[in-house]
Amino acid sequence: MITELSILIPCYNSVCLDTVKRLQQLCERVAHDAPNGFTYEIIVADDASTDTRSIERNNAISLLQHCTFLRKEHNTGSAATRNFLADHSHYPWLLFLDSDMQIPGMDFIIRYLPYDHYDVVNGGIAVGGTHDPSNLRYLYEKHCEPQHTIDRCNAHPYQQFRSTNFLISRACFTHCRFDERFTRSGYEDVHFGKQLCEAKAFILYIHNPLILSSFETNDEYISKCERNLQTLHRFRNELIDYSPLLALARRLAPVAPLVRYLHCHIRLWERRLLVLHPNLFLFHLYRLGYYLSIRA
Repeated sequence: MITELSILIPCYNSVCLDTVKRLQQLCERVAHDAPNGFTYEIIVADDASTDTRSIERNNAISLLQHCTFLRKEHNTGSAATRNFLADHSHYPWLLFLDSDMQIPGMDFIIRYLPYDHYDVVNGGIAVGGTHDPSNLRYLYEKHCEPQHTIDRCNAHPYQQFRSTNFLISRACFTHCRFDERFTRSGYEDVHFGKQLCEAKAFILYIHNPLILSSFETNDEYISKCERNLQTLHRFRNELIDYSPLLALARRLAPVAPLVRYLHCHIRLWERRLLVLHPNLFLFHLYRLGYYLSIRA
């Protein structure tokens, strides 16, 4: 049973105060009921946010018992920020959570505690919010949910890894830190899954999801995906067995010049159509065309 836990939350231009208060409430409940005691800390690290309002509100985190808000002077990306959080934590178990998620129920923390005989435990995410066929991110996440069932994740634990919500022992994290070459968004968790595979880490997926209920605009999401694809292209040789898009791009190599030509000539029209009328089939074509059009 886990009795000492560091909860670590990287953030950028987002307010985490309510999330931290919620986590503190859940941890205090565990501490009150735990027969062998329970010690915890909650640390939020701000990756040099530009939004002064969110920084001002997050400063209140440090006024809460067992909670700390840290600010980095320079933006270095989520991979380095997670390492930074681990370096500033104190306990043998690390629970990494994304800042833009909701915590369901009263048992979120306690569900993780029995699994001290694993190296990594991943609780996953669930898509919440009102059904919105006009939002591309919502449609994409709902479409992908069946690909991330507990059974499927446990059958392919390293290829399915996502860093949104996972517990890891400090001993394992010491050997499998996030690669700080990933300074831009995207795919640092895919690479981390590869590292866990190489280390033969013992991973378990359980049903203990955070809830994704806040979705960026279509234009913001497409721009984010384009940045992610640029990262994927940079690390394509290292992630070849961990990305379905890379596998598809390799199979389509003989017709890649044609796909690249078509994408370059209709990109602006296609992107505008996705913003106004999101369509997952068109989105997949756009991602493929964008990736194949990236120059080394």
